[in-house]
Amino acid sequence: MSGQQREQWDAIVVGSGLGGLACAAYLCAAGKRTLVLESHYVAGGNSQAFRRRHKGRDYEFDVGVHYIGECGPEGLITRVLRGVGLSDRVRFHRLDPDAYSTLIFPGLTFRVPAGWDRYRARLIETFPDEAEPLGRMIDTMRTVADTGRRLLNGELSPESLFTEAPEFLTRGIRPVTEVCAELGLSEKAMAVLVGEQGDYCVPPSRTPLVLQAGLTDHYMRGAFYPQGGGQALAASFVEAIRAYGGEVWTRSPVERIRVEGGRVTGVTLAKTGEQIDAPVVVSNADLKRTVLQLVGEAHFSRETRERVEAYRMSLPLFVAYLVLDKDLAAEGVPNTNYFAWGSYDIEGVYRKLEAGEFPDDNLLYIAIASLRDPANSHLAPKGRTNLQLMTVVPKEYSFWGVGKGPADGGQYHRDHEYRRRKDEVTDWLIGSADRILPGIRDHIDWKEAASPVTQERFTRSTGGTSYGIEFACDQLPPMRLGPTTEIQGLYLCGASAPSGHGISNVIRGGVAAAAKVLERDLMREVLAGDVLGDRDALPERRDDWDPWLECKRPPRRRAS
Repeated sequence: MSGQQREQWDAIVVGSGLGGLACAAYLCAAGKRTLVLESHYVAGGNSQAFRRRHKGRDYEFDVGVHYIGECGPEGLITRVLRGVGLSDRVRFHRLDPDAYSTLIFPGLTFRVPAGWDRYRARLIETFPDEAEPLGRMIDTMRTVADTGRRLLNGELSPESLFTEAPEFLTRGIRPVTEVCAELGLSEKAMAVLVGEQGDYCVPPSRTPLVLQAGLTDHYMRGAFYPQGGGQALAASFVEAIRAYGGEVWTRSPVERIRVEGGRVTGVTLAKTGEQIDAPVVVSNADLKRTVLQLVGEAHFSRETRERVEAYRMSLPLFVAYLVLDKDLAAEGVPNTNYFAWGSYDIEGVYRKLEAGEFPDDNLLYIAIASLRDPANSHLAPKGRTNLQLMTVVPKEYSFWGVGKGPADGGQYHRDHEYRRRKDEVTDWLIGSADRILPGIRDHIDWKEAASPVTQERFTRSTGGTSYGIEFACDQLPPMRLGPTTEIQGLYLCGASAPSGHGISNVIRGGVAAAAKVLERDLMREVLAGDVLGDRDALPERRDDWDPWLECKRPPRRRAS
């Protein structure tokens, strides 16, 4: 920027996923002028949507928000939104409380209800011969989940676990397979207990009980979907950031997080080489790329470098986006998730995936967006149905016929083997879904798919994973990096941070990073109902407010 004054900010957040946006919103509300830099043309990370026009009809598809918990009056997401004046700006629709998820196995369908007592009763009704061990398992899961939540909220210190919550140590951090075997549960019962584990993609033998218990507990107070989709969450945070003195720049990829003398000094943009100064940088970007590329290995200790290089990433997902020319709601299809497994041997499914194979008994997940948000006119015109089909896939580029990923310059769009494999997985998803929702194959009006290579292209996540580093027994929060680092002024949030992946966890992680920057107990303030910032500064919303456009519009100003 020869001859021009360089941009000066109090803080910079790299990446506009919900963790980064939540962090920036809290920093701005506390008086820190904060700039969010996003490489894509729409802010939101995995919470963003994309749009298509086909035969004069408009469709919108959610990338990563399909159902979330903690959205009731006192839920974590509601409280975090309230903390920056947004709780009355985001509305949530509830999925079927009697079956927010439907688990389908060979010869068995299990409808997962909200509420621990109803969940326990339905499990025992399904497996009457295992009533006693199932009762003990549910008691253990509830205790472990409650302890985990208190730890994350700062209500319980790790040191106090030995005296106040010993079961968390004896069972909570052990593999779910070990605990199920110890309590005498069958393979079928365990498969039902972990049936929604496509939400984290970890083999059961490496899944800590606290992860599955926390996931179940997350939805026991209800499963929800934000009105307007995940983009509405992102857009609300963007509004708060701008109203409280910050900014969000899209199409602004960061090439380097600058470090001098062991402390952060700002960032360098990739396209222009422009240098922007700030004493604080929070990276919401992929952890491995942050440490090894954006900052650079030379600025970290050998121990940190080796630790980051050794982290295993969660297995990635493949998604097919469909619009049907018929109305599933009119046919009485319930507002539920479908998790269909071709086998009770979930561990065996993962063995095949980790060997680079695509198993026939793999997971199929169905999310019907039109049922979740029926008044959202962007999803599909009246009489049509918008839905997504997902599954877990191998992590190797070779499975897709790709030599290297797009983040490192790899080209793949026109590659014959890539397109063939993509079509193959898409056809498997549609065929599998057609057995659950008969006839949908013959009513497809729009179809496209996204592979892990697509995910890497847009989010630069290592291996194209949506969930960051694997939340496994040997990669639990104490073994993770963040929110602080050994570099002064550098902080971390996102799916690989200690709070973990998932919408509520990355939002929590964003608040945790802001708390460290501000040196105050923000989570305690959030849980107490405190509100930072001036709600009167938030803009009025017009009836035609569009969250997608809000997240892609240019900044009002380029502050100096």
